[in-house]
Amino acid sequence: MKNGERARAGHGSPAAPGPTAGPGPTPAPGPTVVGREAEVAEIRSRIAADRSHSSVLIVEGDPGAGKSVLLDLAVRLTRGTGQRVLRAVGSESEAPLAFAGLHQMLRPVLDDLGGLPARQRSALRTALGLAEDAEDAETAETPDALLVGLAVLTLVSDLSEPAPLLVVVDDAQWIDRASLDVLSFLARRMAGEPVTLLMGVRAAAVLPGFDKGYERLEIGPLSGDAANRLLDEQPKRPTGRTRARILREAAGNPLALVELARATADREPEGSGVEGPLPVTDRLEGIFARHVRHLPEATRRALLLLAATDAADAPAAARGLPEAADTVWAPAERAGLVRQDGTGVSFRHPLVRSAVYHAAPFEQRRRAHLALARQLGEEPDRRAWHLAAAAVRPDEQVSAALRETAGRARRRGGHAAAAAALERAAELSPHRADQARLLADAADTAVFTGQLGWVEHLAAGVRERSDDPALIGRAALATGRLLTLGPHHTAAFALLSRVADEAAATRSPRLLDALAAAAVVRYYSGEESQRQRIEALLADVPDSAAGGALRAWVLAVSDPSGAGASLAAALPRLIAAAKGEAGSLTALAVVAWLLDRTPLAARTFDEAFGRWQAHGPLPAGLACAAGWAYLEQGRWADARSVAAEIAEVASGAGLDHAEACARTLDATVLALLGEPAEARGSAERALALVDPLESRSVAVLARRALGLAAVAEGDYDSAYAQFRAAFTEDGDLVHYHVSPTVLAELAAAAVRRGHREPAARLLERSARHLGPGMSARLFLLVERGRALLAEPERAERHFRAALAGEAGEQWPFERAQTRLDYGEWLRRQRRVAEARPLLTGALDTFRRLGARPWIDRAKAELRAAGIEADAAAPGALTELSPQQQQIVRLAAHGLTNREIGEKLFLSPRTVGSHLYRVFPKLGITARAQLRDLLDDALQATGSAQ
Repeated sequence: MKNGERARAGHGSPAAPGPTAGPGPTPAPGPTVVGREAEVAEIRSRIAADRSHSSVLIVEGDPGAGKSVLLDLAVRLTRGTGQRVLRAVGSESEAPLAFAGLHQMLRPVLDDLGGLPARQRSALRTALGLAEDAEDAETAETPDALLVGLAVLTLVSDLSEPAPLLVVVDDAQWIDRASLDVLSFLARRMAGEPVTLLMGVRAAAVLPGFDKGYERLEIGPLSGDAANRLLDEQPKRPTGRTRARILREAAGNPLALVELARATADREPEGSGVEGPLPVTDRLEGIFARHVRHLPEATRRALLLLAATDAADAPAAARGLPEAADTVWAPAERAGLVRQDGTGVSFRHPLVRSAVYHAAPFEQRRRAHLALARQLGEEPDRRAWHLAAAAVRPDEQVSAALRETAGRARRRGGHAAAAAALERAAELSPHRADQARLLADAADTAVFTGQLGWVEHLAAGVRERSDDPALIGRAALATGRLLTLGPHHTAAFALLSRVADEAAATRSPRLLDALAAAAVVRYYSGEESQRQRIEALLADVPDSAAGGALRAWVLAVSDPSGAGASLAAALPRLIAAAKGEAGSLTALAVVAWLLDRTPLAARTFDEAFGRWQAHGPLPAGLACAAGWAYLEQGRWADARSVAAEIAEVASGAGLDHAEACARTLDATVLALLGEPAEARGSAERALALVDPLESRSVAVLARRALGLAAVAEGDYDSAYAQFRAAFTEDGDLVHYHVSPTVLAELAAAAVRRGHREPAARLLERSARHLGPGMSARLFLLVERGRALLAEPERAERHFRAALAGEAGEQWPFERAQTRLDYGEWLRRQRRVAEARPLLTGALDTFRRLGARPWIDRAKAELRAAGIEADAAAPGALTELSPQQQQIVRLAAHGLTNREIGEKLFLSPRTVGSHLYRVFPKLGITARAQLRDLLDDALQATGSAQ
């Protein structure tokens, strides 16, 4: 099947799954799979013993279609070859528990965590709640979601070292969101690993992170012939009218066929829940519930207790289940409701659990939950949810227990679980004021899940329960912050503006928070009226030391070349005053970047990231600024890492604008590295994610990346068109901050395509608009553009101005471009001796950065100037892919495969595989030779002079 293709298929008869995870003896063959020859062949191909690459397959179908049969078959076949299996099964009751699915999957291999790098091990242990004691759990830092994902990737890679690994997740629609995010990260990053991931999910269920880009095996109804064969295999094969009715009612659903055949064999009265207009799932639940009614009372109580458990194999829960298995469970096993094996007692199908639970009166369910809560004194989170399930009225003690659960979940990075616990705590709180406060807390926390509908629902709950402007504004601000990361910036600004108005009227300190979020929207949209509105409201904010960083943020983001420009001199003082507080440092680093204080921005980002304690899986406003600062400083590998992080979390959360920002950053680096096809794909994806009128910053950045990709291919017609799109037809800036950075590129393309005069008019119009607030970087870019567009007798003074002083060295690629342009101009003026140092300096920088198209241009110019600049080592390096170049450079600095993997979010095996392939290309045989090779590459231009 091709990537993303849906294969219309059926499935087989239901079967009992094997143990949840880990190696073990070869299992029994299992029941025959009827009518699923194509699907069985697909599964067999995925788990072939000699597989050496990764594979992800989503197996989806209706309840009872037999998804579990195929997954069980995969498990049996894999274990039969002695290979390891990790397995998890989702359940509705565990969905609110952060990382419950991941813990279930990794439980058999927890002893292997000791082999992980320290930071990864700590993050994963914290996420799984494995702190050594309660004090450790309280003081542990919130784990970075990406670091948890990387830890699982490294662990899975290690486990697959001896033999291919199979990871099976059934009923994935009920896996908790934190675990699902980790699985999504694993699926995207395990390329090249001998790991197969099989995900079973109900048809039409939303599975965040797996909704696109993966192959799907869609399990449809059995054919008529296969349905009849399945009925023939039943202990009492139905015949005549009864058979015809079963075939009609089951509609090809294997579980329905088996259970309806069982029901008629037991001589149930005609029409007693086995026919009618109900969906197949409801009919099956009715059948299972009817089976329960005929069981002994002790068995019914045991089944209900089992149905109410959070995890059937949880030791504490198991203590509450009857011990006389032979006498209590045997009737349920004979009725086909449960199965017993070495791991204990479990339901044969999730529909059985649902039927048992919902068929019982509420009072019986309540008593079951209370019984389990009494057994779970050592598992406070499960205990709290059982108490909540048993609550019939507001209960302050249960509400408090859920608040504590929320705190623990938040510290472990389980924001969805924390928000759910706070929401339920609000429902159980006896006081409306506390309900509103808890719902506002839940809204703040739910922001980190990316689920806008949920945050809006929580905010609505605050409004229903309180008229406190502070609480209402806080909930609305949470909604607005999440809206900023989506594509609808007009709506986001309107909401944030309303929050700011209300905060100003009540002199609330939340006014500055609202304006800071609104400034992010202003940057993304580029809308001038929004700047005016922000500045009017900012006038009502008093100066204070506490608000200094946020005030700087708002001014610089809203108007970097105007009001924000005066902040440049104060930045070092403000950064020093931040005293290492990560949030303030990040905000000030963004300000430094906007004001083109690039080295200061990069240093401050580095310090902030070194101190940062992750607050959740979403990128903060303008998070891509760090990547742009790194790119402008020449740290292209770091820029791509930032883009990868943001794209990972934003795509998983459905935050289209945040993902688009990351993709434009990556597209730009790809274009500079000489990967135009990949750059175009990433830039076009970014444009498809946003409305260019709502997200002008992304639109202009994406057009600039497309223009650079065209330059890399020598297509200056396309390059000019893309760069020109950064300006209106009248020549105004489309985006107040991004468009000016395109001026020099526009001039270079215009000269090559005969558009010199209109480009010169546009450049001068932009320079007048920027005025005296123009940064040093923009001044150098404008001077380069003027030099390229000027008549020969006037060009040199602009070239000299563009290269004057040392300030331009902080933007190495742009500096090298100017040197290349000036060197070309000098050579054409027959001043070859003057051109050579400029051209060799440009080539040196391009080689260091890996900018292949510009390397070729500089070498061609040097040859024309009488210098042969070829050198084997640099040429070999530039032939590597961008990712391989990053790996080589990090390895040359002494980093291990694991350390490189942690920086680039790759498994150690993937890093090693890349190095194995590039050594022959570089003409080396040992890792120790990498540093010398890179040193030779950097010195090559000097020897060519």
